[in-house]
Amino acid sequence: MVTTSDYAGLKPAWCPGCGNFGILRALNKALAGMEIEPHQVLLVSGIGQAGKLPHYTRGNVFNSLHGRPLPPAIGARIANPELVVIAISGDGDAYGEGGNHFLHASRRNHDITYLVHNNQIYGLTKGQASPTSDVGFVTKTTPRGAAGPVNPVALAVVNGASLVCRGFAGDIDHLAGLIQKGITHRGFALIDVLQPCVVFNRRNTFQWYKERVYKLEEASHDPGDKKTALEKALEWGDRIPIGIIYKADLPVYEDQLAALGRGPLVQQQVDHARVEKLFAEFM
Repeated sequence: MVTTSDYAGLKPAWCPGCGNFGILRALNKALAGMEIEPHQVLLVSGIGQAGKLPHYTRGNVFNSLHGRPLPPAIGARIANPELVVIAISGDGDAYGEGGNHFLHASRRNHDITYLVHNNQIYGLTKGQASPTSDVGFVTKTTPRGAAGPVNPVALAVVNGASLVCRGFAGDIDHLAGLIQKGITHRGFALIDVLQPCVVFNRRNTFQWYKERVYKLEEASHDPGDKKTALEKALEWGDRIPIGIIYKADLPVYEDQLAALGRGPLVQQQVDHARVEKLFAEFM
């Protein structure tokens, strides 16, 4: 039996009260609840406070460059589909530096889960405005207020992702359920997590979110209706929906790769003669 203690990693160095703690607990709870053992998981992260999460749990880890966790995560999933591959980013990492990767991974519908810690600020580099900072949000880099934010949930819906969710770090059980949905779903699963930063974002606090978030499961929402899903994705203000925004059965990128017709790449025999011939062309 797998328990959350099997995922006990290093002591987190996050600030006390950081929303990242809730996301870490939800991830461990989700994996243990599915009886997934640490050696079956690959966590791929970029740079930032969110990027530290793999060190505070257990599993296979690949630390990528800033904004670049998706390419290695996609490559690993193609090579070994038996791995549970979860890419982990912050909002700057995912939607700023990694925005282009996010768009193309969603439209190609790669079979991975993307867990994004969205605190609407750059936390590790001390409080600059991020792509999701609210209009008018004043920071060191936006002394006159931030411009209009990116809406990653809406982008994912219109751009071809087949599972689009929003969670809240203050509701661990609900978030763990969304992570499990992302893992079992075939296709690109975005889980955008509202995650307060207690140091640099004093506006979007735990209390601010608790007064606004509501669960779509309790609102008779049909996640298969793309038009309604987009309406919910755009809803932001006095009420903010969390849960499964959109879900569809769409072609998965990996199913279209002819090279996988003979089985997973990790199980295929390597023809050394062909590899040596290829290398010789570059000599």
